[in-house]
Amino acid sequence: MSKSKVTQDAVLAALRHIEDPDLRQDIVSLGFIKDLEIDGGRVAFSIELTTPACPVKDLMRNAATNAVMEVPGVEEVDITMTAQVRGPQVAGGAGLAAGRVPGVKHIVPVASGKGGVGKSTVAVNLAVALAAQGARVGLMDADIYGPSVPAILGITETPQVVSGHIVPVLKHGVKVISMGFFIEEKQAVVWRGPMLAKALDEFLGNVAWGELDYLIVDLPPGTGDVQLSLCQKLALTGAVIVSTPQDVALQVAQKAITLFEMLKTPVLGIVENMSYYTCPHCGERDDVFGSGGAKRAAEAIGLPFLGELPLASTIRERGDRGLPSALDGESPQGRAFRAVA
Repeated sequence: MSKSKVTQDAVLAALRHIEDPDLRQDIVSLGFIKDLEIDGGRVAFSIELTTPACPVKDLMRNAATNAVMEVPGVEEVDITMTAQVRGPQVAGGAGLAAGRVPGVKHIVPVASGKGGVGKSTVAVNLAVALAAQGARVGLMDADIYGPSVPAILGITETPQVVSGHIVPVLKHGVKVISMGFFIEEKQAVVWRGPMLAKALDEFLGNVAWGELDYLIVDLPPGTGDVQLSLCQKLALTGAVIVSTPQDVALQVAQKAITLFEMLKTPVLGIVENMSYYTCPHCGERDDVFGSGGAKRAAEAIGLPFLGELPLASTIRERGDRGLPSALDGESPQGRAFRAVA
């Protein structure tokens, strides 16, 4: 009895049963299937996702393998997982005049309603996590008054100027620019609004970012001039709000959320930092700052809750050594940052 001939239509029909859980469409209709080849009983193709940080890519690969193996005549399935980050469709012009930074697909500011919630640590680790998973990432430290990104990343060198453009420092796969590169370590930045706006213009328009999937922007805490300037100048993909778990988290997060809503900037969701502490000796969990405040805030406001990040001495220790926790994808802290990313 002759074997069934494997056809492209049969393979694609099988793959139409696989759905992207976020986009709620099948992976064939979404255009994820690339380079489909059939050689007798062997089927090979790529699944091109919209981000290398997709949390379900392994599940999707397994589901696609199982689905195609059910096609009569298929003996072997070879799937390559790739990613192509797609930029937003923005009409009119190019560059900053159109609200875009040339070559940058998505600009994602990380903000907080107040200081002391670990916003910069979160921003750094999100950038590193995205880069570790294959994305092209830049990190702009827009916390002009208290730039801490170079210290957290362990950067000691300064950017170079080539052909009149500032070349960001590359560290852990992330292109980095910060006011911390241009001021003395103990120098205070005493600037008014126009000077802040000018510095922001330099970081956006005079830095050779190149091609980036994501530009993560570490904003100053609160709702001041830098936030206003950024939202007014750029077409932002969406903001990430960092809070802690106290019952007042809703009030704290609401300040930043209200600002972005006023400026017509989407909010991608809320991250709860310092969510819990796990004793390294006994393994017992302790909710030092309460439990679930940011999650309840997200539910009350109707925003996605992006995840919990632990309070751990290793995060501080690694940050002090310039080795962000997201570099270690096997540690609990590293897994937590990558899950949020």
